[in-house]
Amino acid sequence: MEIKIISPAFEPGGMIPVKYTCDGQDISPPLKWGDVPDGTASIALICDDPDAPMGTWVHWVIFDLPPDTRGLPENIPAEENLDMGGTHGTNDFRRPGYGGPCPPGGTHRYYFKVYALDKKMDIQAGSTKAQLLKAMEGHILAEGELMGQYKR
Repeated sequence: MEIKIISPAFEPGGMIPVKYTCDGQDISPPLKWGDVPDGTASIALICDDPDAPMGTWVHWVIFDLPPDTRGLPENIPAEENLDMGGTHGTNDFRRPGYGGPCPPGGTHRYYFKVYALDKKMDIQAGSTKAQLLKAMEGHILAEGELMGQYKR
């Protein structure tokens, strides 16, 4: 099953507004996604940039969102444990929360990937994308992705 994910802030494949980048307010964009399969126990989201010069750069890691979550409002606080439910991992800026696009040159692609999982993740706040991916192995019920672009 595929989860449809969109943002009211930009079209799929479109340009991410400056507001959501290091050149603006550097806040997380609003995201919305569709239904998840029965049996979903938690939702995770990863945002990364495969066009970074040193390899894929991780901009956002969030997991253990409640299974009835159908999106995230803009400007999610960078706290490790969120009041709305959910836990932040550590991005490649070495901090919890969202770190917006900040490419050194050229147009980069940013993939927001949502995962419906059949259990809560047994990992700590501050875990990396690699740790989350390992914990998710064999537990992904459905996934979806939204790609946006940014050029400075």
